[in-house]
Amino acid sequence: MPFTVARDHVKRGELARRSGCNLETIRYYEGIKLMPEPARTESGHRLYSIVDQRRLRFILRSRELGFSIDEIRSLLSMVDSGAYTCGEIHALTQEHLKSVTKKISDLKKLQRTLKTISNDCGAGDEPDCPIVETLIAD
Repeated sequence: MPFTVARDHVKRGELARRSGCNLETIRYYEGIKLMPEPARTESGHRLYSIVDQRRLRFILRSRELGFSIDEIRSLLSMVDSGAYTCGEIHALTQEHLKSVTKKISDLKKLQRTLKTISNDCGAGDEPDCPIVETLIAD
């Protein structure tokens, strides 16, 4: 249904500029139904309301914090329904925090291993390389 342009509505390019993401990202979020189908002008241009703009900021900030698409979908579902408590949001965030903490631990272990095998290497001109030996060892 055609929509009359209101001051608080922006086209996709302006939404991308304001949010700091690219057009394809917005299209992607629409395609996977994180963003609703926007209103359109009579000429077919998409128009995003203040609510749409806030929703995109929510999604982008959630992604910056490492939430998965499924986690964001869960958060948005709770927010959209209005039937959530701060405790439920906290619980979901705590689960995400556990996952992030595990990833950090795994990355620290990876860092230590890489430092160890790099320190064992003389970085010389000879073909014998302890890094290669470590990588192909059983």
